[in-house]
Amino acid sequence: MAIADMLESTTPSESSLSDLDATRFLRRRPGATTAGVESETNLRPNVRGTDSSPPDHAGVNGLSAAKRCEEDIDRNCAVQNPNLTETAKDPGDKAESRGNAKFDVSSVIFAYRPSAPAHKRVTESPLSSDAIFRQSHAGLFNLCIVVLVAVNSRLIIENLMKYGLLIQTGFWFSSRSLRDWPLLMCCLSLPVFPLSAFLVEKLALKKYISEPVIVFLHIIITTAAVLYPVLMILRFDSAVLSGVTLMAFASITWLKLVSYAHTNHDMRKISRSVNQGDVLPSSLDSNYYPHNVSFKSLVYFMLAPTLCYQPSYPRTTHIRKGWVVRQFIKLIIFTGVMGFIIEQYINPIVRNSQHPLKGNLLYATERILKLSVPNLYVWLCMFYCLFHLWLNILAELLCFGDREFYKDWWNAKTVEEYWRMWNMPVHKWMVRHVYFPCLRNGIPKGVAVVIAFLISAVFHELCIAVPCHMFKLWAFIGIMFQVPLVWITKYLQDVFQNSMVGNMIFWSIFSILGQPMSVLLYYHDLMNRKGID
Repeated sequence: MAIADMLESTTPSESSLSDLDATRFLRRRPGATTAGVESETNLRPNVRGTDSSPPDHAGVNGLSAAKRCEEDIDRNCAVQNPNLTETAKDPGDKAESRGNAKFDVSSVIFAYRPSAPAHKRVTESPLSSDAIFRQSHAGLFNLCIVVLVAVNSRLIIENLMKYGLLIQTGFWFSSRSLRDWPLLMCCLSLPVFPLSAFLVEKLALKKYISEPVIVFLHIIITTAAVLYPVLMILRFDSAVLSGVTLMAFASITWLKLVSYAHTNHDMRKISRSVNQGDVLPSSLDSNYYPHNVSFKSLVYFMLAPTLCYQPSYPRTTHIRKGWVVRQFIKLIIFTGVMGFIIEQYINPIVRNSQHPLKGNLLYATERILKLSVPNLYVWLCMFYCLFHLWLNILAELLCFGDREFYKDWWNAKTVEEYWRMWNMPVHKWMVRHVYFPCLRNGIPKGVAVVIAFLISAVFHELCIAVPCHMFKLWAFIGIMFQVPLVWITKYLQDVFQNSMVGNMIFWSIFSILGQPMSVLLYYHDLMNRKGID
């Protein structure tokens, strides 16, 4: 506007000249001010010529001012871009650059003026329902972490002031642990069963026994691998933790033996097909065939952090010793954190509670909600110690390459997604040896899912009920209850079409209600069995 007024008026105003001077000042580098003035004087034409008439101030101050503005623009562009004088030889390019420079001048003049519009488009508030899930909430997430640390620090200090330090040396080791030596011997004798399975496969390789006999012997071996620890735990009055540990090792041994027998059975069938001239699909490794049985591969499989047998695995090149040491330190620290939470929070809450199905409903609800937070912390620490630290340590020591022991189950929108992502070794075993074999035999998908949950429920019940010397079937019912929850959460996810809703439902049902309820049920039933409650 100032330039237009200047060109239209015969006598320039002070404001237009000041705007032009300001523009020239903005476009000119500080170091080029003096040179710019001198070059302006030298390049300015002599508008008076030889005429003795009075000077035409309008021509000098109007047109010359516009010309000087253009010259300043060209000169400043050359200063800011030295290559312009060498490359922009074409008059068209020079005119285009002058037009762009004029546009820059006008943008500087008109920028941030009082008359410039402040509202230019339709915009939602960041926390509105339409825009909240498109925004980054990293700052609020940091705030939640700070608040969580502050609140829990206060609770820890309050707990220590009220109860003192409740952790005793017997938590780590006690004289009663020495009485669990039969369970230790049972655990050390479990390798007998993989050795027996290896001998069966050797006999099968040499065709000394038929296929039905092979299947029968593997059934005997895998069944004995579970029943033997169960009988030992029920025979001796051992600590619950020792019994749970032995049952966990027995369950892992059973799963590995089933995979070993099933995989070798399938490889024998494929070897016969290859011998008959069939071509292997690209998904199968031709190095596995003809079928061979290696004791070294069995030993590696029994030690490796996997439940699915195959003759060879992806391997890393070396062991990172420093990394292993750091993970061991983390494992010790987080195990201590679990012990602290159990002794300082969970045990006092559980001892001061009632049976959730026999006492006052409101009081039981309060106990469950109070127990949910420390129980959730212990469960998260357990997951981190077992699935991240321990399995990665074992994989590093064995140079085991495939370390996808879990996925981002914390983002699960349904119960089905959680069970598919939180324990990948078991999930891969279920898919490989239960789900797809059921589908190949014509069993519907829904029934195959129920069979997979049934196997999981049986082993969850064995790992808890046998060490507690009681069979209340709470763990079995809890796992089988996941089947309707799979359908319910999937239906809700389809209705709401929102990942956050499904994720909140998952956390509420699984962690806030399910796990604390199971802890209270088993604790009071165990105390009733011992006659303490």
